[in-house]
Order: sequence, then structure tokens, then C-alpha cells
Amino acid sequence: MAITGMWFQDGLTGSAWGDWANYVDSPLRAFENELGVQAPVGFWDPLGFTAGGDAVSFRRRRYIELKHGRVAMLACLGYIVPEYYRWPGDLSPSLGLKFTDMPTGFAAFQQVPGSGWAQMVAFAGTVELFQYVDDPTRPPGDFENAGLLGVPNGFLNCPPDQKKKKLSAELANGRLAMMAIIGMFFQNGLTGAAWGDWSLYTDSPLRASEQA
Repeated sequence: MAITGMWFQDGLTGSAWGDWANYVDSPLRAFENELGVQAPVGFWDPLGFTAGGDAVSFRRRRYIELKHGRVAMLACLGYIVPEYYRWPGDLSPSLGLKFTDMPTGFAAFQQVPGSGWAQMVAFAGTVELFQYVDDPTRPPGDFENAGLLGVPNGFLNCPPDQKKKKLSAELANGRLAMMAIIGMFFQNGLTGAAWGDWSLYTDSPLRASEQA
């Protein structure tokens, strides 16, 4: 593996220990200064999605990443906040279901009435189709109808000189949130609760080592 890497580095940069900055023909150069390229890894594309240098595809993936990050951040809040606070009143008056009756995590899927799911799908669809519409004249993820923090039709707007910095920070936080919510899903699924005790995961193959 090492000698193959050296050959590639020699062939592409002109010397055995060449500077990658000399590889000016790399299609990745087109994206080195784009939004989301951050320290310490810089431009990182291990699967080679941008190998063709297609700017349109890169832009689409970038603003989709931003939207997924926003959803993940809201999802993390959806796991955390109900542990400390619930809305007062009725969730479904016809069913006699109160917000305080709702369980957290996956268990809530079975409790939310069909009309509740319809409202959530309709809201998400409206935001996707009419609010978060990509504008090629603006940075990826900087949607015209989204105010500060990406709130649809938000009345607070980010100062223009801070917009790139805040979008970059949002990308980094969204990436972390996507990893975090997956961890919460696994913990919920394996232990039976949103903040479950791992001792409840009795099917874990690691239990065998504990008994050894």
C-alpha cells in the first residue's frame, strides 16, 4: 500500500515526496474554497463523488447536506427536550391524548394519531417545495425564504458579512448532529428507550465476555 501511494504521489506531483499543491490538474481544485471545506481535514471526499468536477452536482449535494444537518439538529432536540419539558394541553382532544402522555423516542411512533402524521408531512412538504428552494445566485443552503437558523419566513436575518461564517458553522454542527442522532437511534433501538440503560441490551454479544 505504501509503495503504491508513493508511486501515485511521484506520478501526480513530479517527485517521490512531492507537494500535492503541484497537482494542478486535480478536478478537486474546483471545490477547495467552497462552503463546507473546513480544517482539519480540508476538502474530504473519500468516495470520490466530486471526481468528475461537476459543479452542479457538488452544489446540489452541499445544500442537501445543509438541509439534512438542519433536520438532524431538530431531531436531536426532539430527543432531548421532551425529557425536561412537555407542552401543556391536548395533543388530540378527540382521543383524549395529552402531550404529557407521549413517550419519547421510537415509542412515540405508535402513539401519534394519523392526523398528526398528516400535519407533519404536509408541513415538511410545504417547506421543501416552497420555502427551501435553491437559488443559484446565493450560496448553497442560503435560501431566500429562510431567516436566521433556517427558520422558514424568519424575521431575523444574518448580516451579509457573517453569512458565510455562520453557514460553515451550521454545516459543521449539522454533520455532528447527523452522527449524534444515529447514535440516539441505535441506543433507543437496542435498549428500548431514548436514553436507555445499556445493561438492558441483553442480546449483546459482549455479554459473553462479562461472564467469562
